Amino acid sequence: MKKIIYLSIALCCFLFSSCSDFLKEENWVDVEKSKFYNNAQEAETVLLGAYRNLVTEGAYGYHLSILFNLGTDLSQVNDPGNSSSWRMAAHNSFNSTLGEIETTWKTLYAAVYDVNDFLERCSAKIDEWETVADRNLGVVYIAEARALRAMLYFELVRRFGNIPLMTSTAQSKQHPSTFVQADPVDVYRLIEEDLLYAVNTLPYSCSDTYRADNRYRFSKGAAMGLLTKVYATWAGYPLNDTSKWEDAAKMAQKLIYSGKHDLLPEYETLWKNTCNGIWDPTESLIEISMYSPTAAGGASDPCGRIGKWNGVKTSSVAGVRGRCAANVNAVHTFVLEWRDAKHAKDLRRDLSIANYKYDDDKVLLVKGKSDSEQTAINNDADKNKKQKEKQTYTPAKWDIQKYVEEGKGLINDDKSNVNWYFLRYADVLLLYAEALNEWKGGPTDEAYAAINKVRRRGYGNPSNTSVCDLSGMSQDEFRQAIKDERAFELAFEGHRRMDLVRWGIYYETVQETDNALYEWWTGSESYNYDVAKNTVKGKHELLPIPLREKDLCTKFEQNPNW
Repeated sequence: MKKIIYLSIALCCFLFSSCSDFLKEENWVDVEKSKFYNNAQEAETVLLGAYRNLVTEGAYGYHLSILFNLGTDLSQVNDPGNSSSWRMAAHNSFNSTLGEIETTWKTLYAAVYDVNDFLERCSAKIDEWETVADRNLGVVYIAEARALRAMLYFELVRRFGNIPLMTSTAQSKQHPSTFVQADPVDVYRLIEEDLLYAVNTLPYSCSDTYRADNRYRFSKGAAMGLLTKVYATWAGYPLNDTSKWEDAAKMAQKLIYSGKHDLLPEYETLWKNTCNGIWDPTESLIEISMYSPTAAGGASDPCGRIGKWNGVKTSSVAGVRGRCAANVNAVHTFVLEWRDAKHAKDLRRDLSIANYKYDDDKVLLVKGKSDSEQTAINNDADKNKKQKEKQTYTPAKWDIQKYVEEGKGLINDDKSNVNWYFLRYADVLLLYAEALNEWKGGPTDEAYAAINKVRRRGYGNPSNTSVCDLSGMSQDEFRQAIKDERAFELAFEGHRRMDLVRWGIYYETVQETDNALYEWWTGSESYNYDVAKNTVKGKHELLPIPLREKDLCTKFEQNPNW
């Protein structure tokens, strides 16, 4: 994303921090706003300011990319005995006063306010703009803003469940005691309405003749892909409106048949691109750009924790690189499952999971042991050796030391320039296969084609496709194949916890993983998987309404079991 997107100017930086802040009277910022929006360029500047909310810590800079997606059968937090608040969030030992939850709630509603403000002011001024070209651009910007609002509400409703629905700035300025929680169905209907408007209005990224620079911004394909994901979530727990499977399949099919997007030929290219701020809309539908060539890692810089907290453990080298703490670990039963002989030719495994770390200028296989490479590999494969170290394997997709080109990194211990994929075309292909299986009562030829396209790329597009192609499955067998394939293709990308929730199996999966780890473990110490003992069925599928918001908004009801 070009630098302008991160500018925090007076016209777009006034954020509301909680329900009580909606009582503030109009201030100088609002007065200045009334003098703005005189043409498309001014409107775009404000719109880019609304996008900037996505890079903050409460959004995809940290919480929505890493923190609130831990505690699954794929990923867990390191050092579970540590009582720091973010580790509590990662293994479900928190309550409704957790600061990180309140921060994310505030961040998302502040962003909703910014978008509503933009929609109201831009809509009021657009007819006064001098040129037809400007007015046409204004319509595109309004569609972008509505797609962005849909994305924000999608995060709110699927993570918090019972939320207030604010569609105007006037609503936000009511007294907190008047706020009510909307029926989640009504939230989904607004999301659907906004995204359908975007689908019908926005151009595809590859054929955009309106915007001079559309990098990391909503396009028709992005809106279609997001709406597919929304329908698939709507069809699952807790709403279970199975009629939405048909809608998901048809929307995904529309995107696929457009021919405007595709998979990149090589899986590894995805991680080279996102680690270096390279925008390629072929597969990247929605990507949060943290990249800025001038960022130094300061508090005001548009950079996140991608690769630092969820990457390969790396020691600092003065003047060369900062450390990578590697606070996210791969659950080892997932590693073992992927090492099964039937997955032997899947290239994605070693591009997704790191059994190594960087110490000074050395790469050490099997953490903490500088054996010869072959000895390390042998130890790695022996289930009875080095179990504790094996539980500290990390995601490898955001390997900063490996992928970030010289001169593009930050010499910082916590922040990076690495981008975050929110939605890839591969995700849509898998959702399409899943939706067809659910809608049609079993896998169709197109469902097989979609999942096999993803698998073939994962296996290096072999000439002999029998090593990877699926066929001849029942509905239940194909359903399980989808669950497995989403784990392999999208590992550690922030989808797994939300997938397990919408499938209605989050609690069961955590307990099954705990049992599998217990069966694998032979050491004298306890194995690392604290999330299992804290997770409660019917509770941890949703985050709690932050206690401060519930106290201020007296009509709010807390989510079940919180």
